[in-house]
Amino acid sequence: MKYVLFYESGDDVATNAPPHFPAHSACLREFHARGDLLMVGTFGDPQNEGSMSIFTSREAAEEFAKDDPFVLNNVVRAWRIREWNEVLAP
Repeated sequence: MKYVLFYESGDDVATNAPPHFPAHSACLREFHARGDLLMVGTFGDPQNEGSMSIFTSREAAEEFAKDDPFVLNNVVRAWRIREWNEVLAP
């Protein structure tokens, strides 16, 4: 089982994200280095479609979201986690 963290973008994400991106990116790198974060990215239209990341545990996804500079600085309006049963996993 994997855990998908979905982000809903706040207002004017193209303007509001860049000042907080270095700290957000540092969090991404930390969780990836620990092996908790497998994939991350935006959808085609980040303002309207948001982004997602895939974690190895619900606890890691929750920890990431609660401390993410994008969440803390309202770049992200809302987030949610869904369980995902990856069919093609080895």
